[in-house]
Amino acid sequence: MPAPQPRDTAGPEPDAPPHVVPEATARRILGLAVPALGVLAAEPLYLLFDIAVVGRLGALALAGLAIGGLVLAQVSTQLTFLSYGTTARAARLHGAGRRDAAVAEGVQATWLALGVGTAILLVGQVLAEPVAALIAGDPEIADAAVSWLRVALFGAPLILVGLAGNGWMRGVQDTARPLRYVLAGLALSAVLCPVLVHGLLGAPRWELAGSAVANVAGQGVSAALFVGALLRAGVPLRPRRAVIVAQLRLGRDLIARSLAFQACFLSAAAVAARFGAAAVAAHQVVLQLWNFVALTLDSLAVAAQALVGAALGAGARSGAKRLAWRITAWSTVFAAGLALAFLLGGDVIPALFTDDPAVLEQIDVAWWFFVALMPAAGVVFALDGVLLGAGDAAFLRTATLASALFGFLPVVWCSLVWGWGLAGIWTGLTVFIVFRMAAVVWRTRSGRWAVAGADRQIRRETVRDETEGQDR
Repeated sequence: MPAPQPRDTAGPEPDAPPHVVPEATARRILGLAVPALGVLAAEPLYLLFDIAVVGRLGALALAGLAIGGLVLAQVSTQLTFLSYGTTARAARLHGAGRRDAAVAEGVQATWLALGVGTAILLVGQVLAEPVAALIAGDPEIADAAVSWLRVALFGAPLILVGLAGNGWMRGVQDTARPLRYVLAGLALSAVLCPVLVHGLLGAPRWELAGSAVANVAGQGVSAALFVGALLRAGVPLRPRRAVIVAQLRLGRDLIARSLAFQACFLSAAAVAARFGAAAVAAHQVVLQLWNFVALTLDSLAVAAQALVGAALGAGARSGAKRLAWRITAWSTVFAAGLALAFLLGGDVIPALFTDDPAVLEQIDVAWWFFVALMPAAGVVFALDGVLLGAGDAAFLRTATLASALFGFLPVVWCSLVWGWGLAGIWTGLTVFIVFRMAAVVWRTRSGRWAVAGADRQIRRETVRDETEGQDR
């Protein structure tokens, strides 16, 4: 007797009756975006607090934290696919009415996070000294960085579990719990950091290593809360090879995209440094403000990703398209409001960071590029979120790489050769944003991204796993 055929549970195809999902009202969009902004902003704010605590130990400890933190930051920067890729896949399943399958994406992403994080921990322990020495140059700074990094690396699996947890929860349109989980971990770190660094309340004085211990403790709390949420969801916990492989395939495109960003910003910093201390200081100030703007716009992109993925999973192509342009309009108007605020504060805001006349003069050069780019960035960030929600990571990878290779990098390096200074660097960033905007607007208008129903790859993974289960 032939084995029964596996039941197809991957969700409705485009011509099937769609699963009804809640309308994406302004209240719903903000309900997703505001907590997401809290998650995005919480870590940078804690890092400022950590720097302030460690800074009391002196310049050497602060330099060690800077180098060690730079190395560890590459973990979250290059592996964000555990968050964004998981959101895209989980949101589509959630929209198809398969919430358990959407949560199960989080299980597989968590297994992947634990595996990759453990590998990073082991390899990092071996490479900590040579990498720190290569970046720091100074042996004393390198030693300080290694003392922090060897402890902080134990947080790598925990950081990645948090990324995976954010991913699947965003996919099921729950951004409130991730905010609570992240804040719980950071609250513990904030309490432990000064206690362990400076030996307060009778605790041992661990100095720089105390900062790393506090970080790992907080990361452990957040990771435990995310894992606990999976356990309470009642979904199968066994690893599924097909799903993990598919997540890695999506991750490949998102990692390539992240590397393009890193190449651009590292090149910009290197070129700015060639124009002197005032230029590189001014570039750093404006770039940090740009990162702040990016965080706020990215919160709307998170909402776009979750809502568009759900709409497509429900079979609502036209609804996904309307939603794409609605959130883009919101993001553009919000970015224009930010631009106006920074335009009016052009004489005041830079003075909050420095009183050096040479640095302020250089800031003024980049400031007008910074302000003018914001509305375009509003479009780019929103449509990035739309296309990520649709699982169109391959297009975003290609568009970002092309914009970097044929836009940003040539202009930035020409600015070095011909001495264009910060004006040349920020012209390169302008070209980069404009190229990306043209690409994502064209792609969104084409409608090719709006593939409704459950993804065929997810269908194949479901069938394969059920077949393997019957064979066992």
